[in-house]
Amino acid sequence: MGQISTPAAALLIVAVTSRHESAFSWSLSRAAAAWGSSALESPRFLFTETDYYQATMGSDLRKQFFALETLIDPARLPAIKRQTNTWEAAYAAEAGRAEPRPLNLDPGYLTLGKLVLASTKDHAHRIYLSDGIYAEITLYYKDKRWWHRDWTYPDYRREDYQHFFSGCRDFLKSKLAKGPPA
Repeated sequence: MGQISTPAAALLIVAVTSRHESAFSWSLSRAAAAWGSSALESPRFLFTETDYYQATMGSDLRKQFFALETLIDPARLPAIKRQTNTWEAAYAAEAGRAEPRPLNLDPGYLTLGKLVLASTKDHAHRIYLSDGIYAEITLYYKDKRWWHRDWTYPDYRREDYQHFFSGCRDFLKSKLAKGPPA
């Protein structure tokens, strides 16, 4: 029989997608207030792999990733996803933008072996966590590189995204090597 153990702490990552510059700093300030300061920030990537969001978010979308300094217990992912959904609604109400969804926030976490994303939508490859939230392993790390799955979103297959995630993995590895905070 296997021994039950506590999972290693994970690096919280939040993907911010919008066409509005103010949405990025607004999102980062909310995340930093809730979960600690940003440790790593990606460039703002053009988000061109799909037009799925165009009807509700408009065109010329950008995506940026934030990795938070404070590591998390992976079991917190459902609460984090519910919080980011609340922030999306708040920004839509406050920002006065023409489109109904001017901001999309997608939290997940990175471990040394995988990138997990949260979702409110069930699918064959997603596992139910709690409180209406599902999770999927979007990328996995093997042979010193990131690998995608059949269901991995097209943009997460991009080399520039994966380069950022490799930097996040290095950051996480360094934090884990230092041990838990005193």
